[in-house]
Amino acid sequence: MSLAEPVRYTPAVEEIQPGEQETIQGLNDTFDTILETTAKEDGHAVRSVHAKAHAILEGRMVVADNLPPELAQGVFACPGEHKVYMRISTNAGDILPDTISLPRGLALKVLDVEGKRLPGAAGTTQDFIMVNGPVFQAKTADKFLGNLKMLAATTNRMEGVKEVVSSVARGLNTALSAVGIESTKLQSLGGAPNVNPLGETYYSVTPFRYGDYIAKFSVAPVAPALLAHKDQQIDASDDPDAIRDAVRSEMQSIDGVWEFRVQLCRDLEKQPVEDPTVEWDEEEAPFRTVATITAPRQDSWDPAQVQAVNEEMHFMIWTGLAAHQPLGNINRARREAYIHSTQFRERFNRCPVHEPSARQSA
Repeated sequence: MSLAEPVRYTPAVEEIQPGEQETIQGLNDTFDTILETTAKEDGHAVRSVHAKAHAILEGRMVVADNLPPELAQGVFACPGEHKVYMRISTNAGDILPDTISLPRGLALKVLDVEGKRLPGAAGTTQDFIMVNGPVFQAKTADKFLGNLKMLAATTNRMEGVKEVVSSVARGLNTALSAVGIESTKLQSLGGAPNVNPLGETYYSVTPFRYGDYIAKFSVAPVAPALLAHKDQQIDASDDPDAIRDAVRSEMQSIDGVWEFRVQLCRDLEKQPVEDPTVEWDEEEAPFRTVATITAPRQDSWDPAQVQAVNEEMHFMIWTGLAAHQPLGNINRARREAYIHSTQFRERFNRCPVHEPSARQSA
């Protein structure tokens, strides 16, 4: 089937919702509950979402040669090579044992990116934040706020209960999956399969400007050693950090290779900007590879690297180029919430967060 032409970006593709600023304040207040609770009980401030990291990887991203004009946009406008950092995580705002299975996250920081930057975006990096599922759990920020308040109420509490709930939710989600139904709600409550993150494909979920166009992003494993872990379950019954240990053991002996892929919007009705609960059909809007990411074998939990990346950097979708402006209600709400979380970590830990540059360290 022939593909429709990609939709060109204009500011009109976004629809500002009534009450967005009040929702953003509600998100900040709720994130404060999570941040203050974990910091008080643990003596150390962590991220308000995706608090637990399982791996920190250093690698290189090579932008493909001879991309067609609609794909040669923003970071990917010119062929070249960039140093990258990758942070693999689980999405809760508290540090939980790995028996509580939740969706996986992948944050990617691309260094030394040239071009006009988003307002307030320091440095010369481009961040991409993804999860191992193609849709978001809530249509709008106010619905997300409702879900977040439920999570905030259980932050750092009742780990044993959470483990039981996670086990039950996993069983229900498995049963639903067997008949072709995926439940993002159950997965967010601990029903996600307890899979090895190295075999997962990650998605931006929400849309972004892609230079002259609109797109969602994906990072997919292509190295056979990574693909061997697809859908592989990790037994965490005897090890609260089983995922971290499994990834660390594996990455010391393999070279990881992923493709960075772009899904161009081709129909605003079928691929909406303001509703991230809608999956964009890949037959009508296929993902296309624009770059390759390689992380050579390494210690994925090296203490110095963990300190430099996990503690002294942040990952935020609003850090980057104007050509990759986050779009939609959820993304607009995420801007202040992410800044708010980072500033709290800086104050509590007395550790400034900064944007790195490969050129400065060369």
